[in-house]
Amino acid sequence: MNIVIKNATIVDSSSEFNQKKVDIKIENGIISEIASEINATDFKILSLENLHVSSGWMDSSVSFGEPGFEDRETIANGLTVAAKSGFTHIAYQPNTSPVIDNQSIVSFVKTKATNYATTLHPIGAFTKNQEGTDLAEMYDMQNAGAVAFGDYKKSTANANLLKIGLQYTQDFNATVIAFCNDSLIKGKGVVHEGIKSTLLGLKGIPPLAEEIVLARNLFLLEYTGGKMHVPTISTAKSVEMIKEAKAKGLNVTCSVAVHNLVLTDAILTDFDTRFKVNPPIRDDFHQQSLINGILDGTIDMITSDHCAMDIEHKKMEFDMAKDGTIGLESAFGALLEILPLNVVIEKLQAAKSIFLNNSNGINVGSTADLTLFDPSKEWTFTKNDILSKSKNSAFLNHKMKGFVYGIYNNGKLIIK
Repeated sequence: MNIVIKNATIVDSSSEFNQKKVDIKIENGIISEIASEINATDFKILSLENLHVSSGWMDSSVSFGEPGFEDRETIANGLTVAAKSGFTHIAYQPNTSPVIDNQSIVSFVKTKATNYATTLHPIGAFTKNQEGTDLAEMYDMQNAGAVAFGDYKKSTANANLLKIGLQYTQDFNATVIAFCNDSLIKGKGVVHEGIKSTLLGLKGIPPLAEEIVLARNLFLLEYTGGKMHVPTISTAKSVEMIKEAKAKGLNVTCSVAVHNLVLTDAILTDFDTRFKVNPPIRDDFHQQSLINGILDGTIDMITSDHCAMDIEHKKMEFDMAKDGTIGLESAFGALLEILPLNVVIEKLQAAKSIFLNNSNGINVGSTADLTLFDPSKEWTFTKNDILSKSKNSAFLNHKMKGFVYGIYNNGKLIIK
């Protein structure tokens, strides 16, 4: 699609047009001209109120369900949701049925995701069937298009297996995603261990469950070398340990989920299972440490940690309900409530350079990979704003600042 985007303020520190209001001309998916005013015939004209444009965002942790759990979400609808939420790329988790643990399943999901504006990048399982026993076919999966390897929301209990995996993946420069949670320390915990869990009579998950595994994993990384990504950290000590590891020169990155960054366990008042997530939403002390970790650069990226879940697994007793919240639609508006715009954009783009080695900016001659938004609009996120098949959002009725219009990517324009 050939298009001229009118009166757009560019938010891109790598562009000479950063913070300037310009017109952007796109021909055959390439930015062909950027100027204060562009007049073009036979081009679609796009003009939106208070339009801002940044390089496209990537979500580093998205779970739809297909194949196997299409009742939760399909790849087709999920990619449309991602596009309308501002994400031009998503990293797709392997918690499907069958698990994405071999070359053929990677090829299957990539084929299902062709010809969409948002590009899907599969994460291959680290172990076969995510069982933590034998390494999966990581080299073959990378050749088929997998961008990293990890067992979704599962720690590798066998330290030697993680050690071998970190050594092996260095041969083909792959990233190991190492979720941190000691299942024995967590036990039957369902929320953050603290005053709130005591008042509600719910079993708590202490920060130690995350931190003790993270400490072990960082020791292993220091011993083996390689690349490790630690997803969705949630505690102050985790931020501190990641910071120390980076100071040592270890090749480690990390992310935080939007709900862990924006919400605290004070929201747990009526056993609403929308707030049952893993890791749990913690108290304001840990929340502030996570925000500080974002601002000082320790935390590399922010993820929605979008996890579609059918109503049958959420509309039940808190202890029995499955973990997870959808988050694509609400991510941007929630983040602008607590962070400056330039930081939000930086952290929503960071996964592209880390997982895809893609730092494409908004410049003439660059591929048009763009997110379109209004950073000032204030609104309330309601059920009518949920585009996903599943409705398990932790941000229902949450006041938002910043509204996403859509994206331009892969030669396609998607607008809400």
